[in-house]
Amino acid sequence: MPALNKVILLGNLTRDPELRHTPQGTAMCSFGLAVNHRYALASGAAREETCFVDIDVWGRQAQSCSSYLRKGAPALIDGRLRLDQWDDKETGKRRSRLRVLADRVQFVGPPIGGDFPVGAAADAGPAAVEPGSAAAPVAGGRSERTPAAMPAFEPLPSGADGAPDGIPF
Repeated sequence: MPALNKVILLGNLTRDPELRHTPQGTAMCSFGLAVNHRYALASGAAREETCFVDIDVWGRQAQSCSSYLRKGAPALIDGRLRLDQWDDKETGKRRSRLRVLADRVQFVGPPIGGDFPVGAAADAGPAAVEPGSAAAPVAGGRSERTPAAMPAFEPLPSGADGAPDGIPF
């Protein structure tokens, strides 16, 4: 029987990423993500519920997340669920929790306390940036971006219905 274990989450970090390394030197980063769900009751009253999810990231992405993400930063997570199970040392009871093992972390929105290009993926390595470009890394691992180097916002031309031209709906 086929199976699918796929999770896509968009939320904000609930704490700063924690970077650790295995004895073999593999980087592992963990952080919490808060995902909000807004809905309206039958009475018309607006409600919001928040789901808190633990995220694990491995390898080069873990190092990027540790460098560029901070508490409150928005992130898009693409990964899979993993069930951790263990015996509680104090009570001896069996414990478990669901975590998300991230395959890809996308930085979205303005960076918190850094200057990483908006929309850049955590797995985009140094080869993805031209040396000497406005987004080239500088000392400290941050990108050098100045307002003059950032592209200007240009609105899309729109048709009579307000939709951008060329879009069939």
